[in-house]
Amino acid sequence: MSELIYGRRAVLETMRAKRRRLFRLWLEGTEEPARAGIIGDIIAQAETLSIPMRTIKGGMFDKFATQGSNAQGVVLEVGDYPYVELDDCLDYAKAVGEAPLILLLDHLQDPQNLGTLFRTAEAMGVHGVVIPDRRAAQVTASVSNASAGAVEHLRVAQIANINRTIDELKKSNIWVAGLDNVDSALNLGDANLDGALALVVGSEGDGLNRLTRERCDFLVRLPMLGQIESLNAAVAGSIVLYTARQARTPSKKSK
Repeated sequence: MSELIYGRRAVLETMRAKRRRLFRLWLEGTEEPARAGIIGDIIAQAETLSIPMRTIKGGMFDKFATQGSNAQGVVLEVGDYPYVELDDCLDYAKAVGEAPLILLLDHLQDPQNLGTLFRTAEAMGVHGVVIPDRRAAQVTASVSNASAGAVEHLRVAQIANINRTIDELKKSNIWVAGLDNVDSALNLGDANLDGALALVVGSEGDGLNRLTRERCDFLVRLPMLGQIESLNAAVAGSIVLYTARQARTPSKKSK
């Protein structure tokens, strides 16, 4: 099967990652575009990888526009997203000589939130992201676009049961922290996020599932100083990931 990746940054990062099968590239217009800026980078990368290119007007680009998506003049036909196993994420952490930093997403539904967390996870050197294979947003073209192509560089594992996965991580001596705005949660500044850590971020509306919350070693929350009660899942999760990365030994370099 194949799908269409759209948006300049998502297309470029997909080609740079070279983890999917790359079939063909479409550029919007009636003439060959100027080889400048990111479009120039996309064309150069396509030529390096021997990806067939075609310039067209309208067609699929009009279809993206009617669907409310901005293709930014580039579309790349690719193969399926290469999901990995949880062990691959842990093996990667070992290979780069770091204590594992894993992000678990408990049934997030919104592709924009998923894309934002993928982008932060990649920027913060997260070794793997875990998502449920049902009742949750998956890695789609819109998610790749929302992540600015960051997901193409990440190791993402699909799992059937998040609670069993938490148990597996604990057996690997990884502390599991749940992000939850409950009274029993530690304020972010008081939580120890150094060392081997898995952060669990709940769904947009309900937060963490009760059984998932109970399996976490500890809970963290972001104290609110303004009038709103909480931040959305993507923003809150991004802040905790940044804090966890900052808590690690400064001499250690992220990937």
